[in-house]
Amino acid sequence: MIKNYLKIAWRNMLKSKLFSAINVFGLSVGMTCCMLLLLYILSEMSFDKHQEHVNELYLVRSENVRFSGEKMDNPRAPSPYAQALKQEFPEVVQVTRAWINFLENKTLLKVEKSGKTVKSIFETKGCHVDSTFFDMFSYHFVEGDPKTALDDPHSVVLSEDVASKLFGNVSPINKVINIGGTEGNAENFKVTGVYRDESARSHFDARYFLPMKSGWVGNYLRQPNQDFTNNNMFYTYIRVKPGTDPEKFNKKLPAFVDKYAGKDIKAAGYAKHMTLLPVKDIHLFNKITDIITPTTSTTYLYVLASIALFTLLIACINFMNLATARSAKRAAEVGIRKVMGAGKGGLIGQFLGESMVLTFLALIFALVIVVVSLPLFNQISDKKLLISDLFEPEIVASFVVLALITGLLSGSYPAFYLSVFNPLDVIKGKFVNSVSATALRRGLVVFQFVISIGLVVATMVIQGQISFMRDQPLGFTKNQQIVIPLRSDQARKSYASLRNEILQNNQITAASGTSYYPGIKNPSDMSVYRPDQTMDEGANVKTNWVAPDFMKTMGFEMAAGRMLSAEFPGDTNSKMVVNEATLRKFGIPLDKAVGSKLNVNREEGKAHGLEIVGVVKDFHFEGLHKVIEPYALFPYFGDDFNYIIAHVNTSDVSKALPFLEEKWKSMVPDEPFSYSFLDEDFQRNYTAEARTSRIVNSFTVISILISCLGLFGLAAFAAQQRIKEIGVRKVLGASVGSIVRLLSGDFIKLVIVSIVLATPLTWYLVDKWLADFAYKISIQWWMFVLAGGLAVVIAMITVSSQAIKAAITNPVKSLKSE
Repeated sequence: MIKNYLKIAWRNMLKSKLFSAINVFGLSVGMTCCMLLLLYILSEMSFDKHQEHVNELYLVRSENVRFSGEKMDNPRAPSPYAQALKQEFPEVVQVTRAWINFLENKTLLKVEKSGKTVKSIFETKGCHVDSTFFDMFSYHFVEGDPKTALDDPHSVVLSEDVASKLFGNVSPINKVINIGGTEGNAENFKVTGVYRDESARSHFDARYFLPMKSGWVGNYLRQPNQDFTNNNMFYTYIRVKPGTDPEKFNKKLPAFVDKYAGKDIKAAGYAKHMTLLPVKDIHLFNKITDIITPTTSTTYLYVLASIALFTLLIACINFMNLATARSAKRAAEVGIRKVMGAGKGGLIGQFLGESMVLTFLALIFALVIVVVSLPLFNQISDKKLLISDLFEPEIVASFVVLALITGLLSGSYPAFYLSVFNPLDVIKGKFVNSVSATALRRGLVVFQFVISIGLVVATMVIQGQISFMRDQPLGFTKNQQIVIPLRSDQARKSYASLRNEILQNNQITAASGTSYYPGIKNPSDMSVYRPDQTMDEGANVKTNWVAPDFMKTMGFEMAAGRMLSAEFPGDTNSKMVVNEATLRKFGIPLDKAVGSKLNVNREEGKAHGLEIVGVVKDFHFEGLHKVIEPYALFPYFGDDFNYIIAHVNTSDVSKALPFLEEKWKSMVPDEPFSYSFLDEDFQRNYTAEARTSRIVNSFTVISILISCLGLFGLAAFAAQQRIKEIGVRKVLGASVGSIVRLLSGDFIKLVIVSIVLATPLTWYLVDKWLADFAYKISIQWWMFVLAGGLAVVIAMITVSSQAIKAAITNPVKSLKSE
């Protein structure tokens, strides 16, 4: 029987090649979208699941609450907490800390021979960890022993990629590299291990690991009087005994915090609420946007899953619509089968079987498309998905289940619909499509276009927001600014000479040093308060130490007072320029700001006054997701800067690069010349939005394509059904235009209904998405008009092609059987 069903299914496919092709192509494209987005979602959900002890690993996080009510989630803690947790709680088996270099974003790694540099590279994402790190986290070592790799304070463990850059195909074990900057203090480190890169599936995306006892952080930890209150710099992880209840453990933490830090925390003006965060949940914990690597919003994954589901639904709707529309073609077959004794269950099984045959044929095509398009999808989604991932057991099982669900979903209604035909009516030729079936087809077409119109509007809103963020004035000159990192003592000591040499070029109008610059992470802040306030009533202010001419180089605009300038050598670190947000935070009128003071507690908790000498107009030092916060600039007359920024007076900034590289090599010959453009650095704050835009754009086009395929099929069938009516109308004098309007009108009405339904729903959803931005565009009415107009035009083109074909057919051919 099954063999007979398969034969009938195959014959029906060959008999209706156009409709079979539409169904197979639509389903395969829909399943491809589902598969790709399923791979993406499963990848996002699988972060750190490979860890051997994943169910016992936790990050210790805290919520710091000021007495003024201000809250701040912090995934880091002061250094002593790790050992205190191990000593205090018998449930804790092991602890480890991780320190990410917040002082610099690049580090110089050098291979030297006989005192000369033979290879040097800048690397990012170095990480200092305790020697217990590899006891807790699972890394695949290709060389070296993870148990002892970090025992020596001057050891280093490299990823395969970094090892290859430095040593090529030669084994790096026991080779020595010099690590500059604050990470290594220009000291030598011996390579004790090489691991396979796990960044694609771990919230740790470190490119190399150093011992916690080395570099700047090692010197910091050797200082006496490490306390439980200040310098929240360390990601602190614990591994607990199997079966430990994290909720019960969390209830013990308030007493623990109070015992070790309660008095000092209260004196500092805030309360600390400490809890455990499972390592397996870190990547999807979007309450904190950055836990070593950026976290992902679960809402974002729901959006992607919805896009995948809706795209597949559109393809399934095409199948259902075409199957029910063509029901008259199968009616005689159903009638004869029923007369011959076929039951309802047998007929349902046959039609579902046909649906499954088409679906699994579409699955084969979809798998081929996925393999071919995976590299392109990786570019769109910023992922590192591998073709081998497709053959993981859970992925294969997911794809098979997806095919089964697709087959059942797309074939269920046609199967039940066809199986209930009255055989007597069918054999007598009295069968017509029911009103309910016609209404359902129309409803499904409306649903398709509601989704497509919604995606088009979402695309316009996302593109509009990205354009707004790209073009919005930031309060400083972001273009034509070249950023050169200073990553070693030699580079920093060369700052003054390098700046003077740079300014000899008439294309460069200004150059200045800074600790940080707008667009990159700035961890530096201090708690300040008005002289008439207590420290408990204070607030955090972001801080930056800059060369005297930095403000001029950046093109800041003043609201009051003066800029920091070399003309005022008397400026000390007790003088500062603040932004307007600082005045609002502390309730200081603009006309009284200059000369006012804010206090900061320094040595032994004594208040130290900071005088405001100028007020800079608010500028964005972070992405437009965040409201502009208080910010203070302090003068620094030394050379110890992290960056030098050069402003070029030509739009072709690249012309100045050879000159800058020449001067760099003459003064810092052992280091590669590295640079970036400030405007591009700032745009990296919107990487997630750019990725969302690319994904939504791609799947919007695909959903419209699938919708049009279905509409094309329905229009072709409608024209075929009404071919004799069209012939009669033509004989009676109807024009081609009137026939086209007749056939197109019903479909255009459905698209208009879709526009009406899609507008409020889409408005609500995109407004929710925009709520994540402090500075955003307004949703405009014309976006919906444009999306609706586009849908009408596409529908017209799709339907008219079949309508015109029917209208120009010779009526003699249509009516000759009459």
